[in-house]
Amino acid sequence: MSSKPHDHSHGHSHDHSHEHGEFSDLSDTELRVRTLETLLTEKGYIDTDAVNELIDTYETKVGPRNGAAVVARAWGDAEYRTRLLTNATAAIAELDYKGRQGEHMIAVENTDTVHNMVVCTLCSCYPWPVLGLPPIWYKSAPYRSKVVIDPRGVLEDFGVEISADKEITVWDSTAEVRYLVIPQRPSGTDGWSEEKLAKLVTRNSMIGTGYALNPDQLVGEVQA
Repeated sequence: MSSKPHDHSHGHSHDHSHEHGEFSDLSDTELRVRTLETLLTEKGYIDTDAVNELIDTYETKVGPRNGAAVVARAWGDAEYRTRLLTNATAAIAELDYKGRQGEHMIAVENTDTVHNMVVCTLCSCYPWPVLGLPPIWYKSAPYRSKVVIDPRGVLEDFGVEISADKEITVWDSTAEVRYLVIPQRPSGTDGWSEEKLAKLVTRNSMIGTGYALNPDQLVGEVQA
């Protein structure tokens, strides 16, 4: 197993002071956000409806489906795959997926000999334009610490089996760089359209904690 550590010093604040009371179950970051949102709302600087709409956008409109479209394009278009692996930011922008938290993207590809996983060991840096908002487990301390020292154990926790002879590389996201894993294309998908291929791509497969779905796992889909 190899790990790719990065400097998290830019753009992050890791103040570990704690508040008590009704928000004691919130993380430091969540508490700061909640406090800031309350103050800005009371002063009339923000509209809670607008905030809720923004959250809904990232949860339901901008999310893993975008990353799935990128992966599906790479699976079916060798030239696009090369561009994605060479300059992921530009290649992803070709599909009009860009914005905050996606300014500097790197794509890494799973192969028969290498399996890639992504983490942010100090915070929860995550590529919003292609994956939406990070899942709770991605931000949790157990995942952030264990994936670096025991990636195979983490994969087992997710029900993923990796052969003993396959190398596992863990990529550590930063305030500047985000990663997107290109999972291996499932067999039996020759001739499939990009739209159908995208249905096989899961969020976890683009983080490295899962595989793309097999064709027979597409519930209710007519096979090509």
